[in-house]
Amino acid sequence: MTSPATPPSRLSTLDRWLPLWIGLAMAAGLLLGRLVPGLGEALGAIEIDGISLPIAIGLLVMMYPVLAKVRYDRLDAVTGDRRLLGSSLVLNWLVGPALMFALAWLLLPDLPEYRTGLIIVGLARCIAMVIIWNDLACGDRDAAAVLVAINSVFQVIAFAGLGWFYLSVLPGWLGLQQTDLDVSAWQIAKSVLIFLGIPLLAGYLTRRFGERRLGRERYEGSFLPKIGPWALYGLLFTIVILFALQGEAITSRPGDVARIALPLLAYFAVMWGIGYLTGRLLDMSYERTTTLAFTAAGNNFELAIAVAIATFGATSGQALAGVVGPLIEVPVLVGLVYVSLALRSRFTPPSSTAEPHTVEAAR
Repeated sequence: MTSPATPPSRLSTLDRWLPLWIGLAMAAGLLLGRLVPGLGEALGAIEIDGISLPIAIGLLVMMYPVLAKVRYDRLDAVTGDRRLLGSSLVLNWLVGPALMFALAWLLLPDLPEYRTGLIIVGLARCIAMVIIWNDLACGDRDAAAVLVAINSVFQVIAFAGLGWFYLSVLPGWLGLQQTDLDVSAWQIAKSVLIFLGIPLLAGYLTRRFGERRLGRERYEGSFLPKIGPWALYGLLFTIVILFALQGEAITSRPGDVARIALPLLAYFAVMWGIGYLTGRLLDMSYERTTTLAFTAAGNNFELAIAVAIATFGATSGQALAGVVGPLIEVPVLVGLVYVSLALRSRFTPPSSTAEPHTVEAAR
């Protein structure tokens, strides 16, 4: 995937056929989960302190190469952008949870378990896959790292309180059914530390010591292209594992999955659209508009699934809703990567706030 200005012949096979590889990974996961007896249970049993080890490995492999590309010496240029930081906080912690609450009640009024699961998904702001979507869409990599880090801090502080508000307090005010959510701050912090802290530290140390040893030119021109493809390998591996874990449940309950998918489709599209329009209205560059849109649209499905399982059980409707989340998010946000790249030519003149880059060049 690259900018319109890059000739298609220069794209790698992985880039050129990325939607096909993702589709095949989804199909392979579903078939494995459906055709191999006990595979989902076996994969689910490989965990450490409630964290799925296969999913953790896939996500860490996926995020490390992108975070090793971040120019950490330029992050002050991002933190000084109050328009970007302020709009991101509003979209992630005010608009996003409220939109998912409204969609869940509007489209699933008769399915309280799925409705609760979707609200939990809406509260878990993205800290993992958004890094990949942003990079594929040629967004501002440094800005994405800052926004993800800020979301992580807010997640630890605000998740439990927002869960109490949207599942108990607000429904009570509106005369709707109330639900309790029992989740500890440590459970949230653990998800953040594993899925963001480890690859962020690894990426930072790689950048720092890699530049010291190789120099910036060799580090970016020789080392990064070698590790770059591993981000997409990790993404494809994670997709296979996710679909295999729930392949039987998904294929045996297609009606329920379709009901859950409808508000999710609306949510991802609306949040991305609001983020994009906000960036345009605030006269942001293409790179930062793209970053704002994708960080607003993505969700931390690892945390949402973990909370749903810990609170309601692994076989609950809430857990199924959490699992369907990334299954819808992956193809929708891949599609929005192409939409974003198609809209890139509308941003003139080219931005100077972030170096334009393509996925191919970054590798």
